[in-house]
Amino acid sequence: MMKNKVQLITYADRITGQDINALTTLLNGQLKGLFGGVHLLPFYNPIDGSDAGFDPIDHSEVDSRIGTWSDIQALGENHDLMADLIVNHVSAQSYQFQDVLAKGKQSEFWDLFLTKDDVFPNGMSEQEQQAIYRPRPGSCFTPMQCGDGQTYDFWTTFTDNQIDINVKVEAGIAYLNNVLTKFSENNVNIIRLDAAGYAIKQAGTNCFMLDETFGYLDNLSKQANELGMETIAEIHSHYQTQVEVAKRVNMVYDFALPPLILHSLFNNDVEALLKWLAISPRNCLTVLDTHDGIGIIDAGPMGDKPGLLNAQQIDTLVETMHANSNNQSRQATGAAASNVDLYQVNCTYYNALGANDLDYLISRAIQFFAPGVPQVYYGGLFACENDMDLLARTNVGRDINRPYLNTETIEHALNKPVVKGLIELIKLRNEHPAFEGEFSAHGTQGICCLTWQLEDKSIALSVNFKTRDALITQVNGDEETTIRLNALLV
Repeated sequence: MMKNKVQLITYADRITGQDINALTTLLNGQLKGLFGGVHLLPFYNPIDGSDAGFDPIDHSEVDSRIGTWSDIQALGENHDLMADLIVNHVSAQSYQFQDVLAKGKQSEFWDLFLTKDDVFPNGMSEQEQQAIYRPRPGSCFTPMQCGDGQTYDFWTTFTDNQIDINVKVEAGIAYLNNVLTKFSENNVNIIRLDAAGYAIKQAGTNCFMLDETFGYLDNLSKQANELGMETIAEIHSHYQTQVEVAKRVNMVYDFALPPLILHSLFNNDVEALLKWLAISPRNCLTVLDTHDGIGIIDAGPMGDKPGLLNAQQIDTLVETMHANSNNQSRQATGAAASNVDLYQVNCTYYNALGANDLDYLISRAIQFFAPGVPQVYYGGLFACENDMDLLARTNVGRDINRPYLNTETIEHALNKPVVKGLIELIKLRNEHPAFEGEFSAHGTQGICCLTWQLEDKSIALSVNFKTRDALITQVNGDEETTIRLNALLV
């Protein structure tokens, strides 16, 4: 069972400039006791593909430049360890797909990959193609000529270097089973089901989060549970979808929380945030930032479904983030960069708030007091700012928030007041017993209060968004203590 303590999200190499062992040393040294678990972002071969490890050539192999499965085992000895099961696709550079390119349908791996004909054997109409949901503009099919002289339309939901797996056939099932088994043998106890919402495709639908997808997630979760692992579904979608998915897996992500906190701070208005906290899944992981951008779609409308925020509020939210970052995020988002995701803004959360230390601590405090297990991204832990140099070198929008750090930059960051304040909040979240109790939230207009109660112990966060007065109150029987968030910025 996952510990109810703050977790770290990180790449092994980007946080230390070194390898998995260096990350383990950091967690047992300067960051000792801060994190109950680690989401180790893709460590597979290669870690530096076109999508920073989310396009694995070999999903069951640790990239030798950063370590071995033994190093993964060692990291998981003292921490919950989460790894990504990349459900939807594999690299076009994988030996399996290279064999398909060489031999076409004669390849022993032909069935592993999904083609247009697999889903539309009788052809696909223009209307059917337009109905398919894709997180990026353009077609989800990439025509490729194989060694048998034929050209086939392979399904590529994300990029033409990420070939979709046919998860319904024996070859696809065996492929994912092999990875799951490898995880279970090496101290990985939490599986993040990456891009799982796209795994099931069916003619005449939008091929995203279908009824069959829910059943697939249910079965995949049960399979992982039998191997001693929990599952987390990674799905960016309408907020009601998250509520439904939460019923099918062990945990989901609360991706609506980050934009709602920003909206509250930008507009001194907590109505949408409180509405969400009243209905949000309790079996969730909370985040503000991740290796991806800041999700927007999760709080907004989708089709004829109203959102927690309306279209105008979403537009204002995005434009405010761009303005706060001095338009740096605009340079990394949409058509301005090579990964033109439609549902996120590429920016550090710190810069989305205009690098305002108090607003950042308020955001983290709300995250830690919201229902769920909090995760903190390594860039967020150190209050990193947008890495414009890395963005310029790679022209990959999400690299603006995927910095390469080292011992010196970490030492410098740990001395920043905002980082010191965040570490105090992490300790409080980890140690206070009331976070195992009952949650309640109330407020009006620009004021909200989030409370946890366990028997005669309670802890409450009250925030006046208009004055930015934020106070944490702890009650233990007859004893009461208070902490003002601005006092942590010393």
